Amino acid sequence: MTVKITQRIKGFKVVDETLERPLATVEQQATGKPTTVVEMDESLQRPESLIGMTYKIKSPLFEHALYVTVNDIVLNAGTPHEQRRPFEIFINSKNMDHFQWIVALTRIMSAVFRKGGDCTFLVEELKAVFDPRGGYLKKGGVYMPSIVAEIGGVLERHLIAIGMMEGHELDEHQLKYLAEKRAAYEASQGAVAVEPGDGFPAGAQLCNKCNTQAVVQMDGCATCLNCGNSKCG
Repeated sequence: MTVKITQRIKGFKVVDETLERPLATVEQQATGKPTTVVEMDESLQRPESLIGMTYKIKSPLFEHALYVTVNDIVLNAGTPHEQRRPFEIFINSKNMDHFQWIVALTRIMSAVFRKGGDCTFLVEELKAVFDPRGGYLKKGGVYMPSIVAEIGGVLERHLIAIGMMEGHELDEHQLKYLAEKRAAYEASQGAVAVEPGDGFPAGAQLCNKCNTQAVVQMDGCATCLNCGNSKCG
């Protein structure tokens, strides 16, 4: 078949049909039928039941807590292509002062989820929102610039849990090193040891890397006891 080209050719590539053709799966080879992989897009209808997780946000800015629920849909269940993707998000609270923007935010986020593709960009966009009145410190000394940023942190935790994002956990050697540094600092200051997760030594400063109030002065160098970041390298 002859195709007449009427426009200027701006680029081209040679396509190998043997490489472009997808390999048959085990299921397809066994049944002789093609396997259809379901992708996340707007045409996907909401099933009757979804898997969900609820996270609690207790902010000093609000009298009542926020409860963030993220419901996930499981695509291609029971196949090698099985994956879990967020489908919708809801935020409930007894505090009605911010009802309008919370509803608007959750509807937009849910629409982005159902659109398909990579939705992890929402995490950075939400965490970058700052409250002009100032942020607050969560339990454990983690600084949150706004309530919207904490919603972004909750979404990040959820996406890590379902495998859409990689976590930032420290390895065993790093944890051991930080534990030794913390013990040495508390011993030198005569401070009472604090259980992990309950906070860091009194007087610790905010870390610019992990936003945790865990930077102490050790051996003439500012060191973060949470992520290990140090100005001395």
